[in-house]
Formats: sequence, structure tokens, C-alpha cells
Amino acid sequence: MPRHYSDSNLNMKILRETAERCKNWGRWGPDDEAGTLNFVTPEDLINAGKLIRKGKAFSLALNFDNRGPQAGLWGNRFNPIHTMLATGTDAIAGNQDEGGLRYADDMVSLPLQCGTQWDALGHIFYDDKMWNGYDAALVDSNGAQKNGIEKVKDKMAGRGVLLDMARHLGIDALDDGMAITNEDLDACAEAQGVKVRRGDFVLVRTGMMDKCLREEDWGGYAGGDAPGLAFETADWIHQKEIAAICCDTWGCEVRPNETTEASQPWHWVVIPMIGITMGEIFIMGELAADCAEDKVYEFFFCAPPLPVTKAVGSPLNPMAFK
Repeated sequence: MPRHYSDSNLNMKILRETAERCKNWGRWGPDDEAGTLNFVTPEDLINAGKLIRKGKAFSLALNFDNRGPQAGLWGNRFNPIHTMLATGTDAIAGNQDEGGLRYADDMVSLPLQCGTQWDALGHIFYDDKMWNGYDAALVDSNGAQKNGIEKVKDKMAGRGVLLDMARHLGIDALDDGMAITNEDLDACAEAQGVKVRRGDFVLVRTGMMDKCLREEDWGGYAGGDAPGLAFETADWIHQKEIAAICCDTWGCEVRPNETTEASQPWHWVVIPMIGITMGEIFIMGELAADCAEDKVYEFFFCAPPLPVTKAVGSPLNPMAFK
């Protein structure tokens, strides 16, 4: 059973020891900007395509609109602002007739990490460095000169695996502050009859997203307390050699954090040191129900980011195909 966040003995010494133990810098050469996505081989991609057997597709994205989860709890993030630039009323009024075409057009303004999104490898720093040892100063007012999200625009596809922790534990959703351990992840996979392999895109469902949608109340979802991965799972991720990790919560890791000596300590290690791209604010309820019905927890996963040049994150519409 997941433990409570306060049961951890995490401190800065353990954090730094874990960071050094899990460090992948240089593993794919000094110029690498893709990190653990390098684990996905052409053969892996071919085999992942063969997992499409039923012809069913599942979107794992939250709609991007002003009803999103952002409530001012974290930084300057806000919900998307959708603005119409040309409308049907403009057309009916004859305002467009001079151009010979009646049309609608629009735009959207949004922080790139306000909804379902990828954290790029330039998003989190370990001291004054980011993934692969690049200087944090390389992310400046012009964007990420290294580790921008556009560098992996063709790498976000492969075998997906769902670890449905909530259903495994027989509950609708894990409580805030409940930390999912290495033992929990392994027990869930075993119970589901699925094996996590090198190069997998692993999706962990806590049930928190589905609870918020069901209750029509975001509460502290985007920045407050939440269930999530325990700090120790950094070692699990490193040892399993997975391609990416995704969750149905705002930040994947448990909150409150397991230490007061660092904010988001798991982020400190997994992004800049391991080099893993992280997916957050995923919707997994429909996929989870289908997996529970047919007992198949693997699928073809495809989730390319918007290739926003030099961005440290990207909104997306991740898809699972069974």
C-alpha cells in the first residue's frame, strides 16, 4: 500500500546520492538532447504498432479551455484564452465580402504547461546544470538553446503500459499525500500481468484526474497536495530504462513533497539527471476501464509535442491505440 509522504526519511544528502547514482550524462554522447527516449529502437516501434488489435483509440488529453485546472497555485500559469479573430457574424454582416471569402479564424494564448503536457529536458535544473551537463544559462530569454522540446518531435511513440494504481488498490483515487513506491509499481504490474520493459512509455493512474472531473472541482489539483510517485521511484525509472513517465496528476510526484529541504525533489533527479521526459495532467479513465475489461494493459502510444522551437514544455493530445 502506498505510504504517506511524511513516512519518508528523504533529505538533501539522499537526494544528491540518488542523483549521482542515476546520472545518465554522456550515456548517448556529449551532444545528446533526447535522454531516455534513446531507449526506443526501430524494432520497438515496429512491435508497438503490432499492439493495435481492436482498432480502438483513446485520447488522454484534457480539453484546452478556460475551464482547465489552473487556479494560480503555481507560478504564472493560467488556463488557455481562446480568442476569435474572424467569425460567422462578420461574414453575415458582409465585412469579408471584399476579399471574396467568408471564414472564421481564431487564436489561443496559453502557458505551454497549463494542461496535458510534456516537460522538456530543459525544464528543470540540477544546481546550475540541465540534462547532459549543459549549462542552465543556455535557457535564456530567447528560450532553450539546448534540450528544447522540438528536439524530440519525432521520438514520442512506442509501447505504452498503463499501471492503474487506483484500480489495483480497489479505490476510486489515491488520497493526497500518498506516495507510490517501487514495490507498489511492481505489484501493480504483476497483478495486471504486464511487464515493464526497456523503452516503454509508462502511464501511472492515481485516479485524481477522474475524481476532479467527476466532482467538477479542481481544488488544489494544479499545485496543491496530491498522490504521486515516491522519490525512491527515481531508482526504479533508472533501472527499468523506460522512455518516459506520465501521470494523471499535475506533477507526477507526491505532494506534499517528502522533504522540506528541496521543492519537487523527484523532479531534481528524473529530468536533469536521468534525462526522462515527463507527461503530466493526462486523462486515463476511459483507457483504464478498457484495460480492466480486456485485461490488456499494453498499447501503441503516440504523443508528439508541438515543436515549439526552444520551448521547455509542450501541450499535446496523447493517444493510446489498442
